[in-house]
Amino acid sequence: MSAQPSRPLTPWLGVVAVGMIAANLRPGATSVGPALPDIREALDMSATVAGVLTGLPGLSFAVVGAGAVWLASRAGLNRALVIGLVAVAAGLLGRSFATSTPLFLVLSAVALGGAAVGNVLVPAFVKRHYPHRTASLMAVYTVSLAVGALLPGLIHPVVREAGGWRVSLGLWGAGALVALVPWLWLALRERHHRGPAHSVATSSIWSVARSPKAVALAIFFGTQSMQAYVGFGWIPQILVDNGVTVASASLAMAVFSAWGLPMGALAPVLANRWPDRRPIVVACTLVLVAGWAGLLVAPSAAPYVWVSLLGISGLAFPLTLFLVTDLTRDPRITSAVSGFSQSIGYVLASAGPFVVGALYAATGGWHVPLWFLLLTALPFLVAGWHAGKPGAVDDELARAVRPA
Repeated sequence: MSAQPSRPLTPWLGVVAVGMIAANLRPGATSVGPALPDIREALDMSATVAGVLTGLPGLSFAVVGAGAVWLASRAGLNRALVIGLVAVAAGLLGRSFATSTPLFLVLSAVALGGAAVGNVLVPAFVKRHYPHRTASLMAVYTVSLAVGALLPGLIHPVVREAGGWRVSLGLWGAGALVALVPWLWLALRERHHRGPAHSVATSSIWSVARSPKAVALAIFFGTQSMQAYVGFGWIPQILVDNGVTVASASLAMAVFSAWGLPMGALAPVLANRWPDRRPIVVACTLVLVAGWAGLLVAPSAAPYVWVSLLGISGLAFPLTLFLVTDLTRDPRITSAVSGFSQSIGYVLASAGPFVVGALYAATGGWHVPLWFLLLTALPFLVAGWHAGKPGAVDDELARAVRPA
């Protein structure tokens, strides 16, 4: 039997809470890059450790995300999200005072682990409390995610000039504390109204692996995230190595990132309008291939065009988040699919930048790495095609356990 949907005490508070938590799920990862030179100098951090630090978000999202559903089944959905936000705030505030590299890494892992809990459980919250407005709420969620990812790079130079790099990092911990306010209220309500509708108990996130659609969604999520992580990590270097100035490469990186805002708003609207999402997947694949092909053939001819195409292909990311809620009916299945797809997906995402970097180091150029990225468009298309077909994960799971 499906868990019955329930609504927050005041519906608008849930909307505000979703937007506020989403805006705080990415700064733990994206605030490090702009401050990395200062961090390395202050903590005497080696290049190797800096590489570990930049790879930590994907690893944390994969490992901790796998346990988020278990946490929610024990603490309740809203309280689990409070725990996640407390970890984000504590980790981000604490690392701004860290005076050693090991402590900085540990506190970063704490903050990113808290973000992983939010990554997995917010879609389940939306499915439970807004089952008939998932498109609208997921648009709020994905746009807020994009804002949270973009802001640290934009305001770091100003904050650093005024207060230093530690203030720039700690600012995001303060933001997580502010986001706690509506979630504490929602968690208090959950405490007084506990029941089956407020749990997300399920046997294991791995149980949904019996659903081909859930597996396809995980691969689609992973290949898209891998493309994005490679873009964030390597696009400036690709352009500079091909004769583009550092200033132009930095602007191109900003253009690539900025596309996350309109795509985050557009994806749920398109997906809600068309029950069959395969045409959207095909369109994303075509612009993805065009973007990497442009960087392969003529990188300096139109760098802003190529990065814009790659940014537009990023519509696949909010699409996968929307599909997590749309392809499931029971919020407990939603949480399991969310945990499964993100755990598998972020493992792939973490591997991508390392593989591309290794290919670049081994060949001394960008032709082989870019051909590799073009080839990954095939599993991206195949997995997205299957995930985009109409149908529900719940039905596939029911068929999987039905006696022959």
